[in-house]
Amino acid sequence: MIGNVSAKVGALADPKASELDQLKAAAKQFEAIFTRQMLKSTRDAKLCDDDLFGSDATDQFRDMQDGNLADQLAGKGAIGIADLLVRQFQARVAKPAAATGADDTATSTAGAGEAAAPAKAGGTAG
Repeated sequence: MIGNVSAKVGALADPKASELDQLKAAAKQFEAIFTRQMLKSTRDAKLCDDDLFGSDATDQFRDMQDGNLADQLAGKGAIGIADLLVRQFQARVAKPAAATGADDTATSTAGAGEAAAPAKAGGTAG
């Protein structure tokens, strides 16, 4: 695979990368996989069987070529699926630190209330 689309390289492999960078890298990978599958389906349709140089080696080379093309298209954002995915999930990933701290406080407060509620319910039932 090409460097910026491979799972072993880039923001996904870097533990210090922000969640937004990891989201962008995952979106590019998804776009590459989607494009590769789309090209494969197009090739499998075979509108004509008149392939002069048809062989298993040619099919394998064509598959590798399609994979390379899909990686390049995804790396450049040519189709735009990655941009749409980032826009869709960006709000969930890029939460401010203050909001996260407020959620933790609310959870711990709810936890205390939940502990009292079963005891009350148990006393009513008995």
